[in-house]
This record gives sequence, C-alpha cells and structure tokens, in this order.
Amino acid sequence: MTIDLRSDTITKPTPEMLTAMCEAEVGDDVWGDDPTVKALEAKAAEQFGVEAALFCASGTMTNQIAIRALTQPNDQVICDQLAHIYNYEGGGIASNALLSVRLVTGERGKIAPQQVVENINPDDIHFPVTRLVALENTVNKGGGNYYTIKEIEAIWEVCQQHQLKLHLDGARLFNALVETGDSPKDYGKYFDTISLCLSKGLGCPVGSVLLGTDETIKKARRIRKVMGGGWRQAGFLAAAGIYALDHHVTRLKEDHQRAKEVGKLLQATSFIKKVFPVDTNIVVGEVVEDLQIPEVVATLAAQDIKVSTFGRRYIRLVTHLHFDDEALTTLATRLKKLTLPVAS
Repeated sequence: MTIDLRSDTITKPTPEMLTAMCEAEVGDDVWGDDPTVKALEAKAAEQFGVEAALFCASGTMTNQIAIRALTQPNDQVICDQLAHIYNYEGGGIASNALLSVRLVTGERGKIAPQQVVENINPDDIHFPVTRLVALENTVNKGGGNYYTIKEIEAIWEVCQQHQLKLHLDGARLFNALVETGDSPKDYGKYFDTISLCLSKGLGCPVGSVLLGTDETIKKARRIRKVMGGGWRQAGFLAAAGIYALDHHVTRLKEDHQRAKEVGKLLQATSFIKKVFPVDTNIVVGEVVEDLQIPEVVATLAAQDIKVSTFGRRYIRLVTHLHFDDEALTTLATRLKKLTLPVAS
C-alpha cells in the first residue's frame, strides 16, 4: 500500500461520484447551455447566500479572476506573506491584474484588523491605491490554520470603513467550516468574492467556483474567457461538484481527526524536531537540523510514504478522502520502524 499524503489534490472520484458524472446532462457552457454547470453554480450561490457563481478550472483561476475583477491596474492588494495568491500562483497578481502587493506578517497566515489599517496607503500619487484585502481560509502555509467568522467580521468592518474590497481564497474553506460550525451564508455577507475549491478535500477531479454579485460574476465570466477558461461540456465535471457538496463535506471531520493522529506519529519520530498545531487536515513538521529535506523525503518514499516539502526545513502531510483508518495504521507501523542517520 502506498501512503500518499503529498496533498488532498491527489484524490480521485469515488465510484458514486463517477456515476453522477457519467449520468450528467450537459451542453455548451460558453453558450450558457449546460444545465449541470448552471445547477452547480446555483447550488453554491444559494449555499453561501450570494447572487451568482462561476464554475472554473482551478482555484488559481478563480482567485486571479476575482482579484482582477475587483481592482484596477496599479492598485494594491493586502495579504499575508504566506498567502497562496502570492506564493503559488505564478506571479499572476502582477501579470493578470497589474497590481502591487503589500505583504503582512500575520499569525500562521492570519492577519489582524489593525494590520490592515496600518498597511493602507495614504491618498498620495507616490503610492498605489490600496483597493483589496485577500484572506485565505484555511491557510495552506499556516498548516491548516483558520479564521473564525468573528475574526473575519472584524476585518470586514475595517474594509467597510476604508472602502476596500474583500476576497477570500477558500481553497479549503469547508475544512474551516466543519471545525468552526460557522454558516456559509455568513461568509456570503462579508466577502465581495469567494473562491471555493472542489478538487481538494471534497474529492472532485477538477474545478473551483467563484462566488459574488451578479455584476461581479458577469465581469468574471468575461475575464475567464480572456484567460482561456471558456469550456464546453463542463457539466460532467460540475456533476462531481454537486455530488461533493451533497456527500463529502461533513466527512472532512474524519480527515481532521486522522491528521491529529498523523501529527502525533510524526512528533514521535527521530527526524522531526517539531510539529505545528494540527487544526484541520494539514500536518507540517520541522526536520531536525542535522538532516536534509531531500534525505528525509527519499527515505520516506522508500517506505512507500509520499510527502511534500514545505520550504527548506519542513515537510507537509495532508489527509484526504483516500486516507482511511487502515492507511493510518499502516503509516504508524512504517514510521515506528523508520530510522534516519543523524550526523554528529
């Protein structure tokens, strides 16, 4: 058995999801003729209490479309230094929206209201116009750390006071929701745009949904076309999204429980100095100083344990739909037997 914990993006459709995909009624989405895409968009919009939604190929696409739709060239976006939109989207903020970025050092990727206030530029021609604040929930590089709705409300109030737009990279938003018990509709009240990823913990093969007002989504649809994101019989993929929203949300709690166990197993090994707090389904471990990351990853891979690197001193393990109790037991057995040489 291969234990693949590199990411929750490695999941494949369940048999039931595949059946839903194969039975989907489809049309040409660019022409607005795909009923299953329309159904997914309507379902997501209703769930979050917003006017409209747009089905796209990836979370990077929905994030980048939102940022472009809410800003003008030469504006500035405020985000944490760990933000996915800054670190892992190929410099898209610069190339797609022509923006500058003001980075904030938050708490494991979470920024505070006062930090937003302190980083708003004055009305001066020497500075870009601060236009947008972008949050991430859960925070990938923060080890699955998450905002509560009260924390978000406080940032929203700052944005309201300073006429700033607020975007959410909700790549793993449902992971946060099953932990906090917050209502999706509360998120719809506070954010101008929300990106929802379907291809991570929810187990879809492809796709993310962008949420917003009718006006914003109309603009976003045009931007998606410019980016080459107009697709045809996308209903086969949208059907997976509908199935996931109906059947794969509450089970995310299982991933979180297993992640906590993985964290304990990792902390007990000789090659990990410290494990970050395990809040959701992401486990981040700091490798001891005397070992090199490639050595650790290779040794684990030799035992059919796949992990990802997370900077120069960290490895990341992400629990998901295909990591069950049997896989957890197997992982425990292999880690207990594992030894890595530590240089003196």
